[in-house]
Amino acid sequence: MNDRSPTPAARDYSQTLFLPQTEFPMRAGLPQREPELLARWSRIGLYRKMREEAAGRPRFVLHDGPPYANGHIHIGHALNKILKDMVVRSQGMLGFDSNYVPGWDCHGLPIEWKIEEEYRARGKDKDKVPPVEFRKECRAFAEKWIDVQREEFKRLGVEGDWADPYTTMAFGAEAQIAREIMAFARTGQLYRGSKPVMWSSVEKTALAEAEVEYHEKTSTTIWVRFPVIDTLDGDLEGAGVVIWTTTPWTIPANRAIAYGEGIVYGLFRVTDAAEDNWAKPGDRLILADKLAAEVFAAARVAGFERVKEVLPVMIGRCAHPFRGIAGGNGYWDYDVPMLPADYVTDDAGTGFVHTAPGHGADDYVTFIKNRETFARCGLTEVPHTVAPDSSYFPHVPLFAGERVYDAKGKDGGANEAVIRRLVETGTLVARGRLKHQYPHSWRSKGPLLFRNTPQWFIAMDRPITGAAMEAAGEAVGTVMWPQNEPAPGDTLRRRALDAIKTVQWVPASGENRINGMIENRPDWVVSRQRAWGVPIAVFVQEDEAGGVRILAPGPDFARSEELENRIAAAFEAQGADAWFEGDPRRFLEGLVDDPSSWRPVTDILDVWFDSGCTHAFALEKRPDLATRRRVEGGDDQVMYLEGSDQHRGWFHSSLLESCGTRGRAPYDIVLTHGFVLDERGQKMSKSLGNVVAPQDVIKDSGADILRLWVAASDYSDDLRIGKEILKTFVETYRKLRNTIRWMLGSLHHFHEADRVEPADMPELERFVLHRLAELDGEIREAYAAFDYKRVVALLNGFMTSDLSAFYFDVRKDTLYCDPLSSLARKSALTVIDRVFGCVCVWIAPILAFTAEEAWLARHPSEDGSVHLQTFPEVPASWRDDALAERWARVRRVRRVVTGALEIERAAKRIGSSLEAAPRVHIADEGLRAAIAGLDFAEVCITSGIEILAGEGPADAFRLDEVKGVAVEPASAEGTKCARSWKVSPEVGSDPDYPDVTPRDARALREWDRAKAA
Repeated sequence: MNDRSPTPAARDYSQTLFLPQTEFPMRAGLPQREPELLARWSRIGLYRKMREEAAGRPRFVLHDGPPYANGHIHIGHALNKILKDMVVRSQGMLGFDSNYVPGWDCHGLPIEWKIEEEYRARGKDKDKVPPVEFRKECRAFAEKWIDVQREEFKRLGVEGDWADPYTTMAFGAEAQIAREIMAFARTGQLYRGSKPVMWSSVEKTALAEAEVEYHEKTSTTIWVRFPVIDTLDGDLEGAGVVIWTTTPWTIPANRAIAYGEGIVYGLFRVTDAAEDNWAKPGDRLILADKLAAEVFAAARVAGFERVKEVLPVMIGRCAHPFRGIAGGNGYWDYDVPMLPADYVTDDAGTGFVHTAPGHGADDYVTFIKNRETFARCGLTEVPHTVAPDSSYFPHVPLFAGERVYDAKGKDGGANEAVIRRLVETGTLVARGRLKHQYPHSWRSKGPLLFRNTPQWFIAMDRPITGAAMEAAGEAVGTVMWPQNEPAPGDTLRRRALDAIKTVQWVPASGENRINGMIENRPDWVVSRQRAWGVPIAVFVQEDEAGGVRILAPGPDFARSEELENRIAAAFEAQGADAWFEGDPRRFLEGLVDDPSSWRPVTDILDVWFDSGCTHAFALEKRPDLATRRRVEGGDDQVMYLEGSDQHRGWFHSSLLESCGTRGRAPYDIVLTHGFVLDERGQKMSKSLGNVVAPQDVIKDSGADILRLWVAASDYSDDLRIGKEILKTFVETYRKLRNTIRWMLGSLHHFHEADRVEPADMPELERFVLHRLAELDGEIREAYAAFDYKRVVALLNGFMTSDLSAFYFDVRKDTLYCDPLSSLARKSALTVIDRVFGCVCVWIAPILAFTAEEAWLARHPSEDGSVHLQTFPEVPASWRDDALAERWARVRRVRRVVTGALEIERAAKRIGSSLEAAPRVHIADEGLRAAIAGLDFAEVCITSGIEILAGEGPADAFRLDEVKGVAVEPASAEGTKCARSWKVSPEVGSDPDYPDVTPRDARALREWDRAKAA
C-alpha cells in the first residue's frame, strides 16, 4: 500500500502540452479576406516588387490575348485569366522574369454594334453623325468597360500591370497597326479584289470566319430544271438538268452547273403526276441515279422511268431558267456550262450543284478555274447581284429592290419573288423546307450570306516582294526577316506553315489543327465597311475598267517611307481619327505630282488584323515585354494562351501578320484550353438558366475556389462547372487549408536554435524529407509543362495522405507530449518548417490568396509576399529511395492494423486507438524486416503492439491488397496516462508525477523547470 500523503487535486496537463496555436482561421472567409489581400498587394506595389525581384533573369512573357471591352466578364474569361495567372506566377517561381501586361481589343463590331443599339433606342440616325463623333463615343464606351473588366479580373487574383495595360485603341497602337498594313502593301501582299465573302446585311459589313457562328435555320428549298440547249446526245434535247438549292435567291446569279465525275446519272421520264403538279407527265429530267426517287417524291411524281444513263460531258450547255423571260431584257440570255467539280456528291440534292460565283466560295473557285469556258459563254466576270442591305441591285431585272433579309435579319421577299418567276417559266420542279445549321453573325445574331463585293485582301500565295521592311519597326532584341530577295515560293502560306513547326503547341494536337487551317484557308479579307477601327491607310487610283493601283514603292513612287512616317506621326498624336478629320490626301502634299488623283481608302481593318498586330506594338515596343528571341544565347520565351477557338482567331491572325511582315511566328509556345459547360455538359445559356457567373462563385466561396477548379480540371478539354462540382472543390480546399493551419499551429513552438540536421533525424523525418525532394522534381516538371491538374494531384495526395493521414497523425504525440529537449520533437518541427516552406510556395500559383495569408501568418512583414519567392531549393541529398521503399512497406502493414482498429472502434470495443495493443502476424519476411527496429506501436498510434511471424489465425483481420499480414485486436494493459492518454503499466513509476508515463514525467519536469527559470 502506498503510504504517501493524499494525491492533490488533478493537474490540468493541457497547459503543459505543445498544442497547435495559430491565428490562421479554420474558416477561410475568402469572400471577405481576399479583397483585403488585394488591397495589400496594391499598397505594397506587388507587381513592381515582382519585377524588381526578377530583374536580370531570362524572360518568360505571357502575351495577353485581348478580350473585347464590351461587357462584364463571364466564366470563360475567368478560366482564361486564372490560367494565365498560374502560368505567370509559376514561371516566375521557376526562375524566369515572368510578367503580365493585360490588353484589350477595342475596335470593330462588338463595340460599334453597342453604340448603334443605343442610337436605335434613342431614334438617332448613325449615318447623320460625323464619323469622328461616332468614333469618340465608341472610344468612351470601350474605356468604361476596360475599367469594369479590370476590377473583375483583379478580383480573380490575377496580378499584372493593371495600371499600364495595352489597348488596340491607344494612339501608338493605332499608328503601328497602320504601319503594319502599309508593310503588306509595300511587299505586294495587299490587293483589292472582288470575291464572295461572308456578309452581314444587318451590320452591312464583311465578316471573318472567326466572327461567324452556326444556328439552326429553316430554309426554303427548291428543285429547278435547267433546259439542255447544246448536247452531243440527241436523246437529251429538250430534257432538263435538275439542281437543288436552299438559297432560291441565288438563282438570278447562276452562271454554271457542277457535276461529279464519279457519279452515275440517268435520264428519267415522268409517267404519272397530278394535273396541278409542276412536274408533268412526259417531262424528262436528268438526275443522279441514287437521288432520283427522293427527288420525284419531293415533286409528288407518282410514276417515273429511267430512260438511259447520261454522261454529263455529253450535255454541253444549258439555258438559264429565266432565259427569254418577259421583262428580263436579255439579262439571262447566256449559256450555262456544265463543269466537273470534286465537291459534288450524290449524298443529297440531285447530284448537280447550282453554281453562283458571286455567292459561294466553291462557286467562285470553279469560276476562276474555268475562266476560258465562261468567256466562251459570254461570261467574263463574277456578277454583282446583291447590295450591302441584301437587296438586289437596280440593274437586276424583275427583282431589283427585293431583299433576302430585312433590317432585323428576318427573311425578306427575295426567295418568294424568285420562286414565282420559276413557276412562271415552268422550270420549278418542287419546293420544300429544310432545318439545317446556317451561318449567323455572332454579334447581331442575324443570318449571313455570301456576297460578291470589292474587298481588300492579303494574299496567301502571291510571291512576297523583296521590299525593305524597316518601317515595320526595329524592336529591342527582335530579329527581322532577311533583307534579301525572296526565295522561290516565298509566300505567306509557306512562311506560316514553316513557322508552325518552330512552335511548342500545348496540347500537341493544336499543331495539326492550325496547320490544316493555314493549308486550306483562302486569302485574308481584311477590310470592313464600318467606322470604328484603324483605316486601311493606303491611297489608290482606279482605271476605267475598275482596276486598282496602290500607292506603294516602285518606279512611280519611291518616297513611301516619308508618307508612312507622316501618317504614323499623325496617328500617334491624334489616333486613327486623323484619317477621318479632313482630307487624308494632305499627307501626299509634296510627295506626288497630283494628290487629287489618288483616293484614300476609307474601309477599316478587320479587328482580327488589329489583334494580330499586338506583338508589333506591345511585345516589340514595350521594354518590359521585349525578348531576346531567336538570338544566339537568348533563352527568352513568349507564350500565347487562349481558348481552342483562337486557332482560327488570334493565334491565326497573329501568325499571318507576323509571318507576312517578319517572316516568323510571334510566339514560341501556344497553349489552348476548352470551353466551360454546365454540370451536365450543356452549353451555358441564360434561357436555360444554367449560367455560372464568376462573380457569384466569388461572392459565395471566394476566388481561390475558382482557381482550384481551374487548376484541377483538364483544361485541354471542355470543363464543367456547377454547384455540385464546386462543392467538391470547397471540400478539397477545406482539407488543404486545415493541413496548412495545423502546420502553422505546430510551428508556433519552433525556434530556429532547435533546427536539426537531416543526418541526426529519426528515419520517419528523413522519409518526409525524401518525399519533399521527390516532389520537388515532379512539381517543377509539372509546372514547366503547364500541367496544373498534376500539381493539384501531387500536392493534394501529399498533404492529405502523406502528411495529415500519416506523418502528422503519427507525430502528434511526439509534438504535443515530448520534452522540450526531445530530438524527435525538434526533428519533427524542423521537417514541418521545411514542408510548410515548400508547400506554401508550391501551391501559391494556384491558391494565390490562401498561400499569401498562410505565408504572412508564418513570416509577418509589412511588404513581404509569398509571390516574391522562387520555388525552394530542395537538396538532392534528401533523396533516399531505399528508405522510401522501407517506409512504403511499413505503411502497407500499418494499413492492415488501422483497418482492424477501425472495426473495433465502430463496434465500440475501443474508443481510441491508444486503448489497443494488437497482435500483428506477418508471414512476409520482407515486411517483417521493414518494421524491425521501429517503434511500430508509435507508427500505428497504439499503446502497445506485438509482432509475430506467420499467417495468424483464420479469424484475424486481413486486407486483400496486403498479403501475408493478419491482425488480432487486443486491449492495452496498464493505466491510462493523464497527460498523453497512452495506456501503460509504467504509469506512476515516477513518484513526482504518479499519473503519467515516464516520458511524460520527463516532459513535465523540463516544463516546470523552464517555467521556474
